[in-house]
Amino acid sequence: MTELAKLDRSLSHYFIAVAFLHVAHKTATTPLEDELLDVLATTCLQSNDLRRCRNAQHSSVLSLSQAAMLMKIVAINSRSTVQLIEIELSKAYLYRALRCKDSDIDSVYCLANVYLAVLYFTTGQYQTAIEHCTLVSRSPVHSQCSSHVVQGELLPQMDNEIDNVLGLAVFYQYVRTMALSPQQQTQHVSSFTTELFAHYLCIRCLSVKHCHRLITAPLLDEIRRCQKHIFGLSEVFIADVLAFKSISSAKHLGHVGKLMFVTDETKPVPSGQLDTSELVELLKRSAVEHLTTFRQLEAEKSDPIIAEIVTTDFEALLAYKCGEYQRCLQLSTYNVHMLVGCTRMSSYVFAYPAFIQLLDDSIVSLIGLMLIVDPSSRERVGLSQLSLSLYLMTQCQMKLHHSVTSPADIVNYIKFARSRAAFVEQCNTLEVLTLKLTAQNVRRLAYL
Repeated sequence: MTELAKLDRSLSHYFIAVAFLHVAHKTATTPLEDELLDVLATTCLQSNDLRRCRNAQHSSVLSLSQAAMLMKIVAINSRSTVQLIEIELSKAYLYRALRCKDSDIDSVYCLANVYLAVLYFTTGQYQTAIEHCTLVSRSPVHSQCSSHVVQGELLPQMDNEIDNVLGLAVFYQYVRTMALSPQQQTQHVSSFTTELFAHYLCIRCLSVKHCHRLITAPLLDEIRRCQKHIFGLSEVFIADVLAFKSISSAKHLGHVGKLMFVTDETKPVPSGQLDTSELVELLKRSAVEHLTTFRQLEAEKSDPIIAEIVTTDFEALLAYKCGEYQRCLQLSTYNVHMLVGCTRMSSYVFAYPAFIQLLDDSIVSLIGLMLIVDPSSRERVGLSQLSLSLYLMTQCQMKLHHSVTSPADIVNYIKFARSRAAFVEQCNTLEVLTLKLTAQNVRRLAYL
C-alpha cells in the first residue's frame, strides 16, 4: 500500500477495494480465515504492528491486544462504514482469543466476553450482549480478573450513561490530582472491574429491551446481583461506583439514552465464531466507496481530449444490488447522457472474480456461458461504462414499471455503443453480449 501510494494515489484506493472484495468473496461461503482477518485489519489500520504479528504463533493475549488496537480506533472515530468494519473485525479477534487453548490464562476469557458484549450492544444486538455478560458472571475464573480491567478508552460510543460516567471519572481525577493532592495519582480512573461492568452492561441491555416498562423481574434480579457483587468487593474503581449509581436510580431503568441502534437485531451466532454476513456487506460497501474515489482521481488526471470517465458506475452497481432501483436509475441515466455521443475513450468495469459479486445475476450468467463456450475469452471479461450504464438503466425501468427514457432513444444509444465496441478489441465479447441482452430487454420494456 505504501509503494502504490508513492506511484499513484488512486492505486492505493483501488488496491484496498480489491482486497476488501477478495475477502468478501472468500468469506461469503466459508468462515473468515485467520490470515484474511490479519490482512483486513492491516488494510484498515495501515499499521506495521499486525504485520509483525502474522508470523507469530496465535495466542489469546495477542488476539486480545489486536482487538484492543482496533477498538481504540473505533472509539475515537465517528460512525462510518470503515468504523463498522473495524467493529466486526474486533469481534472476530475476540472470538479468536476465546478459541485459543490458553484463553483462561490471565482471565482473557472474561475480558474477551465483556468486550464482545460491548460491541454487540453498540451494534444493537442486545440479547447476544446479554449472553456474553452471562458467560462472564458464571465463569469459574472471574475471581482472577482483578489484574485485568475494562478500559474506558476502548469503549465505543454506546449511550449517554456510560459517556457521563467516564466524563465524571476524569473530572474526579482532575480535582483529586490538581486541586487536592498533586503528588497522589489515581489509578484506573477510567476503568471498570470486569465482572461488575458485565452486570452493568446486562442491566443496560435489559433496560433497552424492556424500555416500555419501568422495571421487569429479570432487570430487578440483575440489579440485585450487581448490588451483591459490588458490596462484596474489597476494592472498587471510581467508574464502578458511578456506573452502579446510574443504574440504581429508578428513573434511569426505563431510559434508553442516546444509542447508535434502537432495535434488537440479534441473529444466531455460531459458538465461538463470528457471523460474517454483516462484514461481507460492509466490505462491499466500503470497496465501492474506494472505487468511487479511484474513479474521481482517474477522471481528474485523464486528458479530457482523449477520455471521458464517469465516476458513479460502481455506486450504480451497488444501488442495483441493494434494490435501490430509483437511485440506480438516476445514476445510470446521468452516466448514459454523459457518455453517449462522446467519441473519446471511457473506462471499464472488469469482471474478475472479486468484482463478479457486484454484478447483476444476468450478466454473471452471460460470463459463465461465455467461458463455457470459449475459455480463452477470460482475457476479455469486462464492460465499458456506457454498456453497463445502458444495461442498468433499462433494468431499473423494468423493475420500476415505468419508462423514463423512451425505448426508441435507448435503441439509438445501443447502436452507438455497438459502433464503439466494434473498434475496441479489449472486452469485446462480453460487451457485445451485454448490448444484445439490453436490446432484448428494451423490447420487453416497450410492452410495459
